Amino acid sequence: MSSCCGQGQQSKRKVDVIFTGSLLLVTLFYVTHLVIEYAGVSLPFIQTFALDVFTIMNSMWWGLALGVVFVALVGAVPKELVMSALGKGGTVKGLARATVAGVMLDLCSHGVLMVGAKLYKRGASLGQVMAFLIASPWNSFSLMLILWALIGWQWMLAFLLLSMVIAFVSGVVFDHLVQKGVLASNPNTFDMPEDYHFKNEALKALKTANKSPKNLLQILKTGMGDAKVVIKWLMFGVLLAAAVRAVMDGEMFATYFGATLLGLAVTTLAATVIEVCSEGSVPFAADIFNKAEAKGNAFAFLMAGVSTDYTEIMVLRETFGEWKRALFLPLITLPQILVLAFAINTLF
Repeated sequence: MSSCCGQGQQSKRKVDVIFTGSLLLVTLFYVTHLVIEYAGVSLPFIQTFALDVFTIMNSMWWGLALGVVFVALVGAVPKELVMSALGKGGTVKGLARATVAGVMLDLCSHGVLMVGAKLYKRGASLGQVMAFLIASPWNSFSLMLILWALIGWQWMLAFLLLSMVIAFVSGVVFDHLVQKGVLASNPNTFDMPEDYHFKNEALKALKTANKSPKNLLQILKTGMGDAKVVIKWLMFGVLLAAAVRAVMDGEMFATYFGATLLGLAVTTLAATVIEVCSEGSVPFAADIFNKAEAKGNAFAFLMAGVSTDYTEIMVLRETFGEWKRALFLPLITLPQILVLAFAINTLF
């Protein structure tokens, strides 16, 4: 299966047009800005676009570099250990673990969907699956570091905590609706063996891990390959954000994406319609935060892309075998997102 985050057999033989094209264009316009500055020529639209690419890349490069390292480290952890960390479904502890696991797993929104589907088939409760999916898409280590670089660590941390609250509360609501019979339960649910201890398994994996320099270099090399997905959609997001900056002046951007009810509505619509991975949404959300000065709308753009994304809803429909549980995702999460976004806009 091929997707923006897929790693099927065809992706090894064919050129990734989005990755190659986005990377080349970002590099081209970055160099173009340096040439324009050095030569002192005037190319109105191209000059503006190149300057925006140059500015965005200079703001996020260190976060991207550290992100590659974290991708490598997270990729070295056995997937079975990550799955077993979820705990028992239908419990507060299980939902909390699913939320944290969603934050810890460094995958794009489409890659997370595949893992979420596997979690469902392995017996995670409906609430755990939803909490995992809602917490995960933009909360990977690499994207948090990049968001830190773009909007500051205080707001990055605030967005992280608020998104975890939405994920946890939504998980509680989903499990409650299952208990009340409103939504169907997961037929794959099973109880973990009582003698299974996550801590012991984690320590065993740590002790048996190959810590030789050669293996560590191989892990880093693998991480750089895995980070291709992050780089791909980040570069696409940089071009998208630069295009919006070039087309829309400050007054227009503030009007349509500003901290107003109209701006919040337009932001939510944009998050639903614009089909990019979470990596591509971060630079655009940072622009809403900085250029439109709408902190709540930036949060809404990041979260509504998870809540209303039609790709995610379609995958959930296929996983659950019905529309009802899939459509409850936006029904439960979107009101929380809009209320929090409005509150942030009003208070800050």
